[in-house]
Amino acid sequence: MTRPLRVEFPGAFYHITTRGNARGRIFISDKDREQLLFIFGQTADKFNWRCYSYCFMGNHYHLVIQTIDPTLSRGMQHLNGNYTQWFNAKHQRVGHIFQGRFKAFLIEEHDYLMQVIRYVVLNPVRAKMVRNPCDYRWSSHRATAGLETAPEWLARKEILKQFSNDRRQAEKRYQAFVKMGFDLPSPFEQTGNSGILGSDQFVDEMRDHIKNKGKTNAFSVNERMSGRPTLEQLFDETEERKERDSAIALSLNYLEYSGAEVGRFLGLDASTVIKIARQKKFLIQDLTPSDHF
Repeated sequence: MTRPLRVEFPGAFYHITTRGNARGRIFISDKDREQLLFIFGQTADKFNWRCYSYCFMGNHYHLVIQTIDPTLSRGMQHLNGNYTQWFNAKHQRVGHIFQGRFKAFLIEEHDYLMQVIRYVVLNPVRAKMVRNPCDYRWSSHRATAGLETAPEWLARKEILKQFSNDRRQAEKRYQAFVKMGFDLPSPFEQTGNSGILGSDQFVDEMRDHIKNKGKTNAFSVNERMSGRPTLEQLFDETEERKERDSAIALSLNYLEYSGAEVGRFLGLDASTVIKIARQKKFLIQDLTPSDHF
């Protein structure tokens, strides 16, 4: 059976699930969970990820991440590969820990993203491990709620600003929002087999992107990386914002520049750059290289 294509683009949001091989445990002790958390922090830094939610269970883990640059597959290989090596060495084991490839759902931002964040941190409650997510140590809930120090890679501020500009008020409203989800069904029940969670427009756009992936008139890897223009050339004489935004989309979506690189060059935040690239993505995907240069 053909494996489904991974949809990767700058600024994409994903819900990731990785399960133990043959449903086996991936953690034997809390030290194992600490190590996976440590490796995840390294991975987030190396591959420019932002984490919106996580939860480590017994035989699987959940992540909700934003890939500032399109590095999902490489980053997951780094994360699971390094943890497997550490786990096998510590417990004197050999072979696979995880069951096949990780599972990834592409998520639309805002309302859909918030539903998934809540769904992830409520896993221990649904499994009847705890009655309140605040009592579970191995999820992002306590840090987001202000009950413990948040790691740098956790997008706590981005989550809380959805509730209030006042930090304490936002923390209370976030906790209330999570509690409201105790009896709600999984948000993924509405996705079917699409692997995409979002509005009808978002789902259609992502499906079109998958359908068009690999078109002969799209940039090949060699075209993107061999002899690509410099940022100076790309943004030369882009005085109008529309021209600048098109150059941003081209540089991130097709020429393998990162959001951080373009942001530094233009004096913009990486998050601003990737939002522009996402908005422009489907406007230039059918152009050939000669249309740009």
